[in-house]
Amino acid sequence: MLRIVGRLNIGGPALHVINLGRRLDPIRFQQVLVVGSEQEGEGSLLTQARSQGIEPVVLREMVTALTPQPRDLVALVKLCRLIRRTKPDIVHTHTAKAGFLGRVAAWLCGVPVIVHTYHGHVLRGYFGPVTTGLIRNLERLLGFVTDRVVTVSPQLKSELAAHGVARPEKICVIPLGLELEPFVSSPRKGGELRRELGLAATDPLVGIVGRIVPIKNHTLFLHAAARIVRRFDRCGFVVVGDGPLRRQTEEIARELGIGDRVWFLGWRFDLPRVYSDLDALVVSSDNEGTPVAAIEAMAAGCPVVATRVGGLPDLVLHEFTGLLVPPGDSEALAVAVMRVLNEPELVGRMTTEARALAPRRFGADRLAQDMATLYEELLATK
Repeated sequence: MLRIVGRLNIGGPALHVINLGRRLDPIRFQQVLVVGSEQEGEGSLLTQARSQGIEPVVLREMVTALTPQPRDLVALVKLCRLIRRTKPDIVHTHTAKAGFLGRVAAWLCGVPVIVHTYHGHVLRGYFGPVTTGLIRNLERLLGFVTDRVVTVSPQLKSELAAHGVARPEKICVIPLGLELEPFVSSPRKGGELRRELGLAATDPLVGIVGRIVPIKNHTLFLHAAARIVRRFDRCGFVVVGDGPLRRQTEEIARELGIGDRVWFLGWRFDLPRVYSDLDALVVSSDNEGTPVAAIEAMAAGCPVVATRVGGLPDLVLHEFTGLLVPPGDSEALAVAVMRVLNEPELVGRMTTEARALAPRRFGADRLAQDMATLYEELLATK
């Protein structure tokens, strides 16, 4: 089988395909992974994939930009050549650009089974109305040649069906699968990150983890931080990640008068240590699939405060495994974070439930079992 993903940037889709590459039975499923190129500041998991015995085919011409480029045609031709050479029974694509090029190539080459996973979607909130309408129509056309559309949460399934990308019976839900043991076994308040930042053990610390791009809305996080500092003047904030808006985001922190309370840490590969010391993880996105940072934080026992968008309500159950707020509302976000800082009984109840839920629903072994079952069912119909 051939698996195609837009790039191995730091994030859920890349971790998803790496875990599938490691966990699927190599006798039943011989896999080839094709990846595109990362953009500046996204970070890369290519070294991690190689360290786990996965040697991807790197297709430099496959870049995540959705606007058509001459290189897209080159990438399509190369994918067709690879498919004709390897003759896969299944082509499984992940992310938007790989989903377009990979499914077209598989259809042109007569691949028996074509599967596409939406880890999120760009059908709302990313582009203007004209571009969004064009993308929706392309996705609907691709739905006709796709044997099964996979998504990562029930809410995302409902959204995809509403956008008409496929009939509801053609869409199935298979949640992400992650290696969560390092987070489950991490201690609470280990203190290493606080010592690194020069913070006292009693100073509140709130963080956000992910790419610094518009859809993640770090500006909302910083406006909420400015409100929180008025009540908790010793509170610190960490921004873990990188991206094209990093400099602009740093400037916003300075303009809000909290530049000395916000640390921009870049990409970190010691996230269990990070979550260990956070009093709350914030997900301030305008749209989401199932964010890996929220799952990791839950497994580590770190309270999650998130906007009520995309697949987040399926993951963060309000006042049960975390807190949800309306998107774009900095005051509501600040109030929710301050509840976490002020209400230890609520935090204890939520984190106990979240720490039990995350490994059960989002473990890597469960992912491999679910996906193997899907592949075998689809192959049987062919």
